[in-house]
Amino acid sequence: MNTVAMRKGLLNRLVLKRGVSLLLVLSVLALVVGCGKAPEQPVKKQTVKQESERPVSQPQVKQPRSDEPITVGFSQIGAESAWRTAETKSIQSEAAVRGVNLKFSDAQQKQENQIKALRSFIAQKVDAIILAPVVETGWEPVLKEARDAGIPVVLVDRGVNVSDDSLYATLIASDFVEEGRLAAHWLYDKLDGKGSIVQIEGTPGSAPAIDRKRGFEEVVAGCPELKIIKSQSGDFLRAKGKEVMEAFLKAEGKNINAVYAHNDDMALGAIQAIIEAGMVPGQDIVVVSIDGIKDALQAIVEGTLGASIECNPLLGPKAFDAVESILAGEAVPKKITVADQLFDGLNTSMETVSGREY
Repeated sequence: MNTVAMRKGLLNRLVLKRGVSLLLVLSVLALVVGCGKAPEQPVKKQTVKQESERPVSQPQVKQPRSDEPITVGFSQIGAESAWRTAETKSIQSEAAVRGVNLKFSDAQQKQENQIKALRSFIAQKVDAIILAPVVETGWEPVLKEARDAGIPVVLVDRGVNVSDDSLYATLIASDFVEEGRLAAHWLYDKLDGKGSIVQIEGTPGSAPAIDRKRGFEEVVAGCPELKIIKSQSGDFLRAKGKEVMEAFLKAEGKNINAVYAHNDDMALGAIQAIIEAGMVPGQDIVVVSIDGIKDALQAIVEGTLGASIECNPLLGPKAFDAVESILAGEAVPKKITVADQLFDGLNTSMETVSGREY
């Protein structure tokens, strides 16, 4: 083989080796990029977008004129309890303090009345709506109408079950599931882990009734000697709580060791039924409930009610803080959880009762 041919062969082999080496280097680089961090530029774009855009809960909110008071529509469930009355007063008084033009509607426990009220608010072109929904479902059509009109909806004390959570701006409420858990844990300790319980539930389909039942039963399910033997709705009403308890006593009598009521008013009705049946509430039958209203704290002091888990109804300041932030184009959390506490004989006195606002 001549010198020229030898040189050509050597050159070809060198190029081939370098080509293979280059391919190997490119392959390794591809693996490193694929398994490592994503490129920085897309991340920067995404972060900037999230910070600069309004949350999905606040689409196309119309801005009120700064020289005029805002108008807010408030659809309340009704006046079924002292707790509900306290919530209404809190929102009305806060509106007055802030100079808000408040349009109030009492639905008298009917969802259809609330839907009519919301459509009326939309027609009147209010700046925002505060809604305490009687039940969780059935709200999507009217909430879409509010969103399309650029009117943000703030939910108070109860949530809604919708496929698109941009239909409302925020929910201001207590943790109802945790309230149920707290009631169950307290009752477990009081009964030394064993006993038969009757449950008086709230309005069927309402968020507090669903969640307070779920939290309570979740704990009871893990206690083999603690049993729920009867459960029925009292619709959050004192009179119905008494009526349901009378039926429970007639059916089960002395088999009942405890009552769990989804609110204080039903518990107070149940206590009345127990007394009229010739039994001693707090001794023959232990009663635990939720809300922490003044009458319930009084019953704790008297020994007829064992405990009440607070559910604070004074939501006016938080509701209007949220409304003002939304109308100013500011982000708000999707849920604002209200802090609560448990009241029983260990931390409740006449001083506690006298200092209660509701």
